[in-house]
Amino acid sequence: MSALLCVCLSGCSLVKLKEESKTFYSSTVLAGYVSSAAPWDKPIVVAAYSTRNGRLEIAHHTVLHEAGGYELIVQKGEYGLFAFGDANGNLRLDAGEPVGDYAPAPVPASGTGAVVNLDFVISAKAQGAIPPGTSVAAAASGNQHSTQVGAIAKLDDALFSSESGRRGYWAPVDFFKEVGGNIYFLEEYDPRKTPILFVHGAAGSPQDWKYFLQRLDRSRYQPWVFYYPSGASLDSMSYLLYWKLGNLQRRYHYDRLYLTAHSMGGLVVRSFLANYGEQFPAAKLFVSLSTPWGGDALADSGVAYSPAVIPSWNDVRASGRFVQTLFQKPLPRELDYYLFFGHAGRYSPLRPASNDGAITLASQLRPAAQSEATRVFGYDADHIGILSSPEVFAQYAALLKAADKRDRGGDAARNGNVRVAFSYARPDEHPASPPVLVLTPTDPARERIVLPISARDNGRALGPFPPGDYNVGLLAHAFRATPASMPVSIGADGVADLRFLLTPQGTLSGYIGADATPADNPAGSFRRHRRDIQIESIVLTNGEDRREIRPLDETRDRTVESYMAGRDYVFNTFFSFVGLNEGSYELTIKVAGYQPYRHVYQVVPGKYGYLTPIDLSALK
Repeated sequence: MSALLCVCLSGCSLVKLKEESKTFYSSTVLAGYVSSAAPWDKPIVVAAYSTRNGRLEIAHHTVLHEAGGYELIVQKGEYGLFAFGDANGNLRLDAGEPVGDYAPAPVPASGTGAVVNLDFVISAKAQGAIPPGTSVAAAASGNQHSTQVGAIAKLDDALFSSESGRRGYWAPVDFFKEVGGNIYFLEEYDPRKTPILFVHGAAGSPQDWKYFLQRLDRSRYQPWVFYYPSGASLDSMSYLLYWKLGNLQRRYHYDRLYLTAHSMGGLVVRSFLANYGEQFPAAKLFVSLSTPWGGDALADSGVAYSPAVIPSWNDVRASGRFVQTLFQKPLPRELDYYLFFGHAGRYSPLRPASNDGAITLASQLRPAAQSEATRVFGYDADHIGILSSPEVFAQYAALLKAADKRDRGGDAARNGNVRVAFSYARPDEHPASPPVLVLTPTDPARERIVLPISARDNGRALGPFPPGDYNVGLLAHAFRATPASMPVSIGADGVADLRFLLTPQGTLSGYIGADATPADNPAGSFRRHRRDIQIESIVLTNGEDRREIRPLDETRDRTVESYMAGRDYVFNTFFSFVGLNEGSYELTIKVAGYQPYRHVYQVVPGKYGYLTPIDLSALK
């Protein structure tokens, strides 16, 4: 982190650095899921565009090796989205290739945060807005590697070079546009092996883990690497990690996951686990190495005195919001956490305290981090050397084996399965957003199980699940499932067969976002819910249909159950209307102390429209 005071030595000019920071804080990430109406096993190109003088201008494009999640970064403005199957890899829509565009369009990008759930389908049906011959880039110069989660890569690929990793630190927007941010596999997925996610630190790359990966027992474990622009906001990268792991969960249904992070990567992982870990019960083990849990005072100096500031510096500051609030939420209860630290640094004017050559011991051993660690291990290693220490890896391997024994102990009981089959009332219309299987135990003391699934899972046995009695339903955005749910007994070695019929319905949902500046809600980050307001009523009307919902005095969120049962619902500041007819609707929200919020939305059954966080700041 001493490089904070040596910007000119990075090879990145101050002018470029200023430009990168300005662009990052005026950008929005657009994310969603592309599915195919018919089987498609070749690459898919996804692009965001604006229109000028009747011509499409591509703002950003990405390539997926298969249908699934995508991410695009754009400046403030309005954009259309399209995707097509790229059979020959020329980055151009050719005759006969499946294509689709997102509707309703255009999608507004505020220049902050993320707009998600921009899901759509590619099919052989022609799209008038995207004519054959449309190209996103020259094949020789355009991005060709896949940014779809689970893409297979080799550790020695130029994509993972140390030079590329440094570029992700000094030029995060350029990196995201050209490389993306992704979880890569180093081998084909194997359900018999436990996945271990490795997360690098500032200016790092997956190659930093070479020593660990060469010694990892590959007969028992499969390595995944999270490669991200480390100069970006840590809130943004934490949300990106959540999005990527969620898509992997939908694709592979892994039931066990270990996470290992170095340096700043530990901050990203802990933020992810604290904010979203409850949705990932598969996460069983977290090991951090040389993480600056207390921040870095040099980052404070860099922000205060440098003429150009990398976004992640704001988060690594010891006095900054990210570090100060990092431990407000605990880690998931079922997760074991181990803290590794190094102390082989020497005294220097920049590091007068005990350190590992980059991070002080006081920061690595922040009391809050120590208190939640199952054990703390210290080594005579510096900040980089800890990743190639035989003693460190030996202890790490022992922790993996211990986690295996602890984890596998309860697996004998998790041997019940369900087979889910779903069909469509209108064969030519199916959800752009993949469905979610919801298993609600009849015993209120047990936790509900939510399993994202995909078209690949239609008719397949899913599980294993703990034996017991459940009410099981299927949730698909903008579709109604019949039956809404059904009682199921999951028993040892048994397979319960379930069938659902999905019918298009109109829906509208959203939430009131917390007040936020661009620095609080940078590109790719999730804008949190508003907690300090009192909603009086939410009314939706189109002249023929009038719906009104008011908050109930309850502490449990019943959004999922209400949606599946076909009931309008509001909890805290999130609301959902279901079973709407096609048409134009006016939404009116009355909040104590504010002028009423009014806006008109178009509702189309079978089309799940995004709704950006509602901003009340101008209505005070």
